[in-house]
Amino acid sequence: MNKQAQIGVAGLAVMGENLVLNMADKRISVAVYNRTTSKVDKFLAGRGQGKSISGHHTIEQFVATLERPRKILMMLKAGSAVDDFIRQLLPYLTEGDIIIDGGNSNYHDTIRRSAELEGKGLLFIGTGVSGGEEGALKGPSIMPGGSVTAWPAVEPIFTAISAKVGNNEPCCAWMGKDGAGHFVKMVHNGIEYGDMQLICESYQIMKELLGLKPDDMHQVFHKWSDGELSSYLIDITRDILAYKDLDGSPMIDRILDTAGQKGTGKWTVNAALDQGIPLSLISESVFARCISAQKETRTTAAAILSGPTPSFSGEKEPFINALGKALYCAKIVSYTQGYNLMRSASEEHGWNLDYAAIARIWRGGCIIRSVFLDRIAEAYHQDKTLPNLLFAPYFMDKVNSTQNDLRLVVATATSQGIPVPCLSAALSYFDSLRTARLPANLLQAQRDYFGAHTYERVDKPRGEFFHTDWTGEGGDTTSTAYNK
Repeated sequence: MNKQAQIGVAGLAVMGENLVLNMADKRISVAVYNRTTSKVDKFLAGRGQGKSISGHHTIEQFVATLERPRKILMMLKAGSAVDDFIRQLLPYLTEGDIIIDGGNSNYHDTIRRSAELEGKGLLFIGTGVSGGEEGALKGPSIMPGGSVTAWPAVEPIFTAISAKVGNNEPCCAWMGKDGAGHFVKMVHNGIEYGDMQLICESYQIMKELLGLKPDDMHQVFHKWSDGELSSYLIDITRDILAYKDLDGSPMIDRILDTAGQKGTGKWTVNAALDQGIPLSLISESVFARCISAQKETRTTAAAILSGPTPSFSGEKEPFINALGKALYCAKIVSYTQGYNLMRSASEEHGWNLDYAAIARIWRGGCIIRSVFLDRIAEAYHQDKTLPNLLFAPYFMDKVNSTQNDLRLVVATATSQGIPVPCLSAALSYFDSLRTARLPANLLQAQRDYFGAHTYERVDKPRGEFFHTDWTGEGGDTTSTAYNK
């Protein structure tokens, strides 16, 4: 193929390979490169055969075949591999060329790379791509950010390959400068952690407390998939519960209860700590994976630590209905916390994130896609400055009307010894948020007592700090006040 390619893709693992095929299906010409050159040959002889794809064994040849400004999409493992490949690219690039990082890079690295490459006259985009293997092939949700002048050059390609919803609306939108795209993708993954754990807790309650079999739970999730809980994760849970092993037994019962993670959930929690934003539900979902990995310790503890034996004597159907409403209520809290984190980071970094647009592009292609996101998009469309999602009329009415279901489920599960870290975190956040006076006054008194950290008074203006000599033996010197 002599014609220069519109875009180059480096990295032919699962996501890279499927994105290339997606592009080729949209009549976008693609040049591909992989460090292990045999992967290039195998791909062109297999799934890529006969398509508008050219393969290359050297970086020099790979770059030379691209039309200008060159657009190079890296689908590489986050971390040093990205920096190493950028260094290898630099000798062959010219001013105005565009490097795109489509992996799950830490947004701090993206901020750094944007500044470094712009200083060399190059442009950089850090873009979140969500949807897994199927999304990459058929249309993912794409969250680009970085050098804003690069966006017009890549927008036609990104919008073409993205998922489409509604009236053929692309699930792709510009997020903002430097690390905005990767930050939004990171929060997406944190919300994904929370969604998955909430579903798992609901499954555990039905299994351990109600004694439902996988086929019974399949029917419950089938019903939920047709209602307000409708989402990709609910759908695949429904299908998983119906799947049988070779001997006809439920496959779910054969899977070891230890969960893996790649780090984006932890990054989200770290970002929340840095921003001083309560992200309790998503944090608990990360810790739930951590304790699941301690299988041997849990097996030992199960033999020596006592607790209630779950039993349920009521009507199951009403409780299952309450469980569905509790799950929805907790889901609202999870997204509220995630959006609060994005708002805080946007203000700090000057990203000017469009929260309605983020909800819209998450409606298709990505792992957390759901009908629920239409409500979020509507809320932020009506009020772009909405300080908290729970203040939007729809969500305020929903949490007010379903909080008792969440209380019932959390209280019942707790009394029966069934762990529900995320459901209970949702309830605690809701109750903390609606409590005008929390016991932090005592906490501040304690801090002032042992460390002279000072406190504010209810009868004085905010920002004015005081110290008490609680023991009569202290001095006037106080510690520095800080908020985060």
